[in-house]
Amino acid sequence: MVMPPQRLGPRNPRLGAAAFRLALPLLERLCRHKKIFRSTSAFASEQFRSLASRLNNGQPLYLAGIGPGGIHNSGAALVEVIPETGCKIICNNEEERFSAEKHSTRYPEKSVAALIERMGAMGLGPERIDAWFLSWDFPVRGATLLRAALEEAPASLRGLMFTRDSPLSSFKTDPWRLLQVGEAGRRIARQIGRKEPVPLIAMPHHDNHAWFSFSVSPFAHSDEPVMVAVLDGSGDIGAISLYLCAAGQMRQLYCNYDIFDSLGIFYAVISSTQGGWTILSSEGRYMGAAAYGNCDRRTNRFYRSLREIFALQPDGNLHLNRALANWPSGFLRAPYTPELIRILGKPIALEQMWNPDAVLRVEDSRQDTRERLDKAAAAQMVFEDALFHVIDHFIRQTRSHRLVLTGGVALNALGNMRLLERFDEGYYERQLGRRARLHLWVPPTPNDAGVTMGAAFLGAYRAGAGVGAALEHAFYCGVAPKTAEIRAVLHAAANIAWRYIGESCDAQQRAAIADLMAFMTARDGVVAIFQGAAETGPRALGHRSILANPCNPATRETLNARVKYREAIRPLAPMMTLEAARRWFVLSDGASDNNHNAYNYMVITAPAKPETRARIPAVVHADGTGRLQIVRERSDPLTYAYLKALGRRIGVEVAVNTSFNVAGPIAQTVPQAIDTLRRSKGLDAVLIFAEEGSVFAAWHCDRPAAGASRFLQWFELWRAETGAWAG
Repeated sequence: MVMPPQRLGPRNPRLGAAAFRLALPLLERLCRHKKIFRSTSAFASEQFRSLASRLNNGQPLYLAGIGPGGIHNSGAALVEVIPETGCKIICNNEEERFSAEKHSTRYPEKSVAALIERMGAMGLGPERIDAWFLSWDFPVRGATLLRAALEEAPASLRGLMFTRDSPLSSFKTDPWRLLQVGEAGRRIARQIGRKEPVPLIAMPHHDNHAWFSFSVSPFAHSDEPVMVAVLDGSGDIGAISLYLCAAGQMRQLYCNYDIFDSLGIFYAVISSTQGGWTILSSEGRYMGAAAYGNCDRRTNRFYRSLREIFALQPDGNLHLNRALANWPSGFLRAPYTPELIRILGKPIALEQMWNPDAVLRVEDSRQDTRERLDKAAAAQMVFEDALFHVIDHFIRQTRSHRLVLTGGVALNALGNMRLLERFDEGYYERQLGRRARLHLWVPPTPNDAGVTMGAAFLGAYRAGAGVGAALEHAFYCGVAPKTAEIRAVLHAAANIAWRYIGESCDAQQRAAIADLMAFMTARDGVVAIFQGAAETGPRALGHRSILANPCNPATRETLNARVKYREAIRPLAPMMTLEAARRWFVLSDGASDNNHNAYNYMVITAPAKPETRARIPAVVHADGTGRLQIVRERSDPLTYAYLKALGRRIGVEVAVNTSFNVAGPIAQTVPQAIDTLRRSKGLDAVLIFAEEGSVFAAWHCDRPAAGASRFLQWFELWRAETGAWAG
């Protein structure tokens, strides 16, 4: 196929630039009127000086970060800053968890309420919050979206009408809620009991990602410079930002200043229009589908043509080829040029998203399924090529061997593994003449679920605070339920049976409960665990998880078809102890920092060893990899005890772990947990742990007698076997 000439920039760059220059001061003035101040403003400078003075006087600070709505993943975070020890996360509440509206763009009223509740439990009132920081630089964001609309005029002018697929709403931005961001200060004031609007400092979006991810990484106290790469759909002003952190300071080296020269948007659009799912729900599914396709660059017949969608420049830049990609002007209504249609076929239309006849299903026997899977593999390989290109130049520029990768692109766990494979000892020896290899770390919240924490961390940095301790877990969303609350919900639950089964206050009690869970898992039971504060971020990591037997090859089909009601292409993740991870998977030396901390959060895949698929087939994906989660006793003693009990029951300290949700966000509250149980007919029981230590089991009671009594049968068998009394 002869490719047409490339078009690497917008049609009207000068018009877009002029619109940006004119709009920014107007938006700054409008935001100041609403008590929203940019981080470069005189007001912000005075606030930072005041915060620094308090720190210097030995006073702790409490800083809040807030995603106020209008853009996806709204929420609220609280960070404590101690002069001697630096920043400590108190909570990171995601509004979607409380509202059950995935990727919520609403004002985070419930998240702020949960933050206030958390402070109350600490003996603090909300008046102790010293400053509030926004997760976006909204004046710049607004000016950038206007620039994006005008750069591709006249085709993109309809975007100014706030349509569903316009540039103003294409990045999960809700235009009408975005207009309400100016009321955030007033709404916060009402919730915390103030009369006047709370002043808000708008922090640069990519800076938030970068400083938080670096600060909580194992590299934060390194003597050598650390690279931080932020790659996402788009930030305030660009899609790629590169930083170098050294001696407690962060310096931006590069920003591409174009929201369409974006790896995140490329993968989002292709995965949605080829996979048949909406954006933010499509990317992970498509990555799973890629494993079933032809992953050989030499023989995949779509790869060679599709790779022309990016022009990879010698200076590390990458530019979207608008001769193939039409989404800068047509986005999802007309995302492909005729040339791209010739490569991939027609895109799936918006109105067909989630249509069972349109979505990609590996079990579909139709002739085009193989082609669709090969297209997914081609898209993944093009994505990886561009990622390699950016990181290769970054390494050559800095000569560093430590990389923190963040932004939504960093959720591509397969791409993260490929980075470790590519930039190994041989690469550093050949290209830099030094003995080293790339060491990589990705936070559990590289997406915008983490940017609220990032805003607070960046505010602390601007006030002169230190970085604090490295992250070890992600259990920061909300609070654990009380015993009285659990009992009230269970008493009112229709078609649900339940009982109190024991306590989990000490190690012996936890071991008994963990062994009961392992006993059921060994009998191919499917059990959900609901304990403590929930995980923040998109992965369930043991506090809101569904657990199952990894040794049974039918487990994947059972969970996908009867528990989660989702596509067969979706992989299941292995949750395991460190010893088991070393036994069954090839852990990269490049992810070994802080005792393989990088594998704690399901953000990096690892190759399975040759014997692994035969022993734990349910957690090895089609490409021979697993998206690992290593559990530590100190971070999650109950789940760790469960894995040790599994070692005794089934011979491997490994469990299938998938998120405790069905067609919605991960269950956050006890009513949501019961509703999820009710919808998931293949789930045998959910174990709910109260803050005080009480443990309750709930199960279906609207099944035939044999099914309804499965949990009780197991419970009585376990008691008879162990002599334990857990209830």
